[in-house]
Amino acid sequence: MKPSILTGAVFVAGMLISAPGVAAPTTFVHLFEWNWQDIATECETYLGPNGFAAVQVSPPNEHIDVSEWWARYQPVSYILESRGGSRSEFIDMVERCDAVGVDIYVDAIINHMAAGSGTGTAGNTFGNKSYPMYSPQDFHTTCAISDYGDRWQVQNCELVGLADLNTADNYVQSTLAAYMNDLINIGVAGFRLDASKHMAASDIDGVLQRLNGNPLIFQEVIDQGGEAVGASEYFGNGLVTEFKYSVEIGNTFRNGSLSWLSNFGEAWGFMPSYQAVVFVDNHDNQRGHGGGGNVITFEDGRLYDLANVFMLAWPYGYPKVMSSYDFHGDTDAGPPAVPVHINGDLECFGSNWKCEHRWSYIEGGVDFRNNTADNFTVTDWWSNGGNQIAFGRGDSGFVAINKESYALNTTLQTSMAPGQYCDVLSGELNAAGDGCSGNTLTVDSNGAVTVAVPSWEAVAIHKNARITTTPTSADWQRTIIFIEAQTASGQDMFVRGGIDHDYAAANLGRNCTSTNYACAIPVVHNNMRNATTAPWKANDNYLDWYGIEASQSAEAEGSALDWTTDTWPASWGALKTVANDGYGETPYNTWGSHYWMLDVQMDCSKTVNGWFELKAFVKNGQGWEGNIAQSATPYPSDNHMAQCGKKNMFRFGQSSAEITAL
Repeated sequence: MKPSILTGAVFVAGMLISAPGVAAPTTFVHLFEWNWQDIATECETYLGPNGFAAVQVSPPNEHIDVSEWWARYQPVSYILESRGGSRSEFIDMVERCDAVGVDIYVDAIINHMAAGSGTGTAGNTFGNKSYPMYSPQDFHTTCAISDYGDRWQVQNCELVGLADLNTADNYVQSTLAAYMNDLINIGVAGFRLDASKHMAASDIDGVLQRLNGNPLIFQEVIDQGGEAVGASEYFGNGLVTEFKYSVEIGNTFRNGSLSWLSNFGEAWGFMPSYQAVVFVDNHDNQRGHGGGGNVITFEDGRLYDLANVFMLAWPYGYPKVMSSYDFHGDTDAGPPAVPVHINGDLECFGSNWKCEHRWSYIEGGVDFRNNTADNFTVTDWWSNGGNQIAFGRGDSGFVAINKESYALNTTLQTSMAPGQYCDVLSGELNAAGDGCSGNTLTVDSNGAVTVAVPSWEAVAIHKNARITTTPTSADWQRTIIFIEAQTASGQDMFVRGGIDHDYAAANLGRNCTSTNYACAIPVVHNNMRNATTAPWKANDNYLDWYGIEASQSAEAEGSALDWTTDTWPASWGALKTVANDGYGETPYNTWGSHYWMLDVQMDCSKTVNGWFELKAFVKNGQGWEGNIAQSATPYPSDNHMAQCGKKNMFRFGQSSAEITAL
């Protein structure tokens, strides 16, 4: 039975959705040169729990016995005895990975056999186009490929001297199919067909027609245009590697402008999304082979992170994440001599195995893709015209990437439901769903999110990373607080606040001693334009009593305010306004100078019938204000009491209050 193209197409389109709230895997990883025992352990301890769909493994069959990586791409026989391990170890790996929901894709070398002569890893000898299952008549006549514009040469001559199988021959096709069916019977779920361009599409079809079951097929076809053989010829057989994607993502992230990416995909001359396997780099082009271009690799550090975040967030193709080892500039070097998993320890991230798939941005990117597959389209595109971009995946997710040399501080429109979300690139939602190990972002009642993304960083949120402590009945309203205090240069004002712990325990049933944020008020800062205070506001998601929050700047003393005035005299120099500069003149200030302003979206449902408390602190100045005795409050307090959804004006250390509608 011929493998179904529909299976791969539907998977790539992100439509394999399981039970509600459970994300289907959408990404696979190439564990290049990992041995079978390490892969089995990785499936159980990391890939399965983190939602990877599959692993591409290195060729499992007997190969030439040399140390270089390319030894795996010179088959001697189809016996499962390789540098990766034995047949029994291979079977054990497939079964263990399958048990945790991770498929195995085998890199199948079906175009050629090993060059020269020698002895393979299973002890078989070869030479003069003679192998355990092939003799000279099973190969094309020896010739070299000198012209990639000549179709006959490309598909009938020898690729870098490798004995070229006559893949049109019935015996060869049957032998190849027998090898692949053996793997299918073991439980292998798919195949990468190496060097597919060097075989006629009809030859590959002849092999696939003999396969059992319905394995996923993707074919390596390097097509940059201008050659005799094109990628589209192979669509009928299965998915195809889109090398233009790797080249263009490298060109854009390394030398171009991220704002160009608004229509990345078919509009750039790529193949249809449902046919494409995509990657930032692969084992060939990270070494300067197979397509070339400005390929971004693990050696590029944060640039590699950002490119992978874009690939995983952008709805195009079936993405493959690369997991490499450090070859220290030697592009022929074989794998490290140490395993990845050593008695419970992980040999990753150093000078041996790089394990990019475990990098937090890439891990989070996979999680984002899994949880946004139901909205396989781009919404809410935004850019600064340069290297800051953001986009959504409908109401399923939103991502922002900043490759500028300065911070991204702005409010962006999303299609997300209101609430507080875990940034999956910096952390993950806890098991209870009420906390995040990383940064958080808050979407207001209008679907807007205020982001503070440092230079060369990114954030991503999705619908299943919503923190459940933010109620679905949230009542988000714009709330403004002014506090008048005479200040000097170098002084800044902060406030802390919320609900009194004792009042909450006695009257609201909230235990704020064991759960601090039960008495806090969720907020989203509306003003992120002041370059001084914006870094302090980043990751400040609550008006609370407890000082800095997780991942908030250590320089903050709570929630930061901005200095304002009702008028800006010409003698002060160029006009500064809150609307443009984040501080200075604002029409909301009708009283005079030195009125510090907090402008936020606030969840009024967390207040006491709309009321909440606050107290101010002047850093490098007066410090904390003293006790307040404000009148007409819902309960006694030593603090100012403000109303959510209104404009509130207080004076530092004084009991007066002016509360008006916005």
